[in-house]
Amino acid sequence: MGSSERITKKTLQEVEYMHEANQITAKTLALLRENVKPGITTEKLNKLAHEYILSQNAFPLFLGYMNYPKSICTSVNDEVVHGIPSKRRVLEEGDMVSIDVGVIKNNYCGDSAITVPVGRVSELAAKLIRVTEEALYAGISKAINGGYLGDVSNAIQNYVESHGFSVVRDYVGHGIGRKLHEPPAVPNYGKRGMGIKLEPGICLAIEPMVNAGGYEVAVTDNSWTVVTCDKSLSAHFEHTIAITEQGPRILSKAQ
Repeated sequence: MGSSERITKKTLQEVEYMHEANQITAKTLALLRENVKPGITTEKLNKLAHEYILSQNAFPLFLGYMNYPKSICTSVNDEVVHGIPSKRRVLEEGDMVSIDVGVIKNNYCGDSAITVPVGRVSELAAKLIRVTEEALYAGISKAINGGYLGDVSNAIQNYVESHGFSVVRDYVGHGIGRKLHEPPAVPNYGKRGMGIKLEPGICLAIEPMVNAGGYEVAVTDNSWTVVTCDKSLSAHFEHTIAITEQGPRILSKAQ
């Protein structure tokens, strides 16, 4: 996946449409961050997100995608990605929850994720959240015109591993545009100078998934939720970016 001829470079107008969708994504995540506290259910977060996205004349991108049943993903503690919101999942003091939001507006997609502490968390959890977010920005800093996709992947991997954590191998970032998942695949590990050459108009969803323990993961019985095999904590951050002549433009950063 990801040969250069299959990658659709976006026009300036298309990037603006994507920016609009991603700004709704960013505001949805900000709303959810404010509401993460002990005692709230992940289903309540889902409802808040769903209603806000619809209020912006947009639609939750994940709802119905490959038959996914909810509008957001909420992955708690050892859940890596694709956690399904539930009335039975009550967030407790010391938990950490990764929230992934997708939005479609004007036929263009937005996609972003954050990991949020629930009340006071352990030093390990706090460090994992911080390092994962910093790794995302380390990767974005290498998403420059004339660089290579492997530069992005390598920067993320090096940053994460220098702090004693591991990057998930089985799930990766992706190109994005009219569809949620487009070429190229964007691994969070790799070698500099490898992969496609980055050019203006290429849009990527860069999303480090970082485990406190080993990188091995498994899918649970619901066929969606991914968990760490060793039950270690996992964190997830994601931004949608556009490669420009001036450097990476983070479309999903709140403005």
